[in-house]
Amino acid sequence: MAINNEKDLAEEINNERDTIEIEGDLANKVVKIKATGKVAWAIAFGAIGIAAGAAYITLTPSPDPVTKGLAPATGLAVGGAAVAILGVSTTTAAIALVRAAGSISVLTKLRSYKVISQRNDRVVLKRT
Repeated sequence: MAINNEKDLAEEINNERDTIEIEGDLANKVVKIKATGKVAWAIAFGAIGIAAGAAYITLTPSPDPVTKGLAPATGLAVGGAAVAILGVSTTTAAIALVRAAGSISVLTKLRSYKVISQRNDRVVLKRT
């Protein structure tokens, strides 16, 4: 069965599924994440981690208004690096994937998969 959302993709990656079939817009975003070079990925990875952390802080109840106010600004400022490298929709998908998995390590695991098939709006990944 093909996956078309970040929550299901995070679950498949965390369960170390050997083969994952992805369809729709998510397939294109995954290909873009996989195609990013090592140096650019290191920058994007750090920025996504900070942006995902800022999103988590913003969405988590907190009595501290300063933290609530600074987190979105920090996330936006640093997230710009990831957007410049990956684009808005791919960065948003990466952050959603991190939130769904509960850890940024899901992106490292995703990058360790190999694209074995890519047609139209479908991509098949194999764990290496």
